[in-house]
Amino acid sequence: MRVRIHTELDYRFAEPTDILLQLEAAIEPGQYVEHAWIDLSDGNNFARVPAQDGIGDRLWLRVEQRLVVDYRATVAITRTPADWRALPRVAPHCLPADVVQYLMGSRYCASDQFDSFVEAEFAGREGGALVAAIRDWVEAHFTYVRGVSDADTTAIDSFVRRQGVCRDYSHVMIALVRAAGIPARMASVYALGVKPQDFHAVVEVFLGGGWHLIDPTGMAVQGSIARIGVGRDAADIAFMTSFGTATLNRLSVQVEQVG
Repeated sequence: MRVRIHTELDYRFAEPTDILLQLEAAIEPGQYVEHAWIDLSDGNNFARVPAQDGIGDRLWLRVEQRLVVDYRATVAITRTPADWRALPRVAPHCLPADVVQYLMGSRYCASDQFDSFVEAEFAGREGGALVAAIRDWVEAHFTYVRGVSDADTTAIDSFVRRQGVCRDYSHVMIALVRAAGIPARMASVYALGVKPQDFHAVVEVFLGGGWHLIDPTGMAVQGSIARIGVGRDAADIAFMTSFGTATLNRLSVQVEQVG
């Protein structure tokens, strides 16, 4: 499947500010970036650096007063989805070194607080079947509601409210999966089916020796997901991190199928 992406950002700043952008579709196996173009308003610095786990890039910028970003890309999604529900859990002592960090709790996903719940709710399931039960539980028990969460909302907060957006769904699923002893991380993506269209957060789970994309909201169309980057939770995958006060004027994300 081929998707066309168009993202526009417009921010104002009270003073010169360092910012970190991560919004370009990653160049990696499973997705081929056929065309990409990005236009940035003038700044005093530009540096491209590898993102978390070497997936995608981040852009360091030093901006004055205003930042306007226009990003366009056409991406062919070539990854073949695996039947992850049938895959086994990898024992912790057999995990690759770079995967171990995704067993641990993180800023938004205090997985150790969910141990008792996971043991009681999902007893008797293992591996992909356990992950599937967790994903299905999150989708069934949560309501997609904008405006009930913010940048400080954790998996525990969302678990109590049972409401939120893709970020909150993903944080809860990640915390539950980690509590079950299976590595999980968050991925920022572009995807068809997301309503309203925006940067989308999904979960990646390490099963059977590889990472597998899973959308706990159920919105993303299978085979349309273009990864931007990955991380422990939302703190690692923000499309913009500002080291100063920023005011959003406009944000627009459009994803459409082509070909």
